[in-house]
Amino acid sequence: MGLTKSILFTAEENRMADLAKALAHPARIAILRHLTEINACVCGDLVEVLPLSQSTVSQHLRELKRVGIIQGNIEGTKTCYCINPKVWQEAQLVFAKLFVSNPSCC
Repeated sequence: MGLTKSILFTAEENRMADLAKALAHPARIAILRHLTEINACVCGDLVEVLPLSQSTVSQHLRELKRVGIIQGNIEGTKTCYCINPKVWQEAQLVFAKLFVSNPSCC
């Protein structure tokens, strides 16, 4: 969505859409699942776990890092990625608000 249209929505709606966009790929879900299971990861390890090339994994990591749901620390020649607990909780709260209601169909 262009910048001119996004200003028509609340900051919360824009943030939720940004988080949803970052989560909207099965590879990113797999990365997040892996990181939550082992509580830390080096990018090279992810390439061994996922059926994707190093460059593709890096692109997905970049998108997750862009929204802040993961963070990376440089350790020598490798970057160690982990879940950012603050943004992880934010995402849980934002999506819980959306799904808390129980709408009925007409």
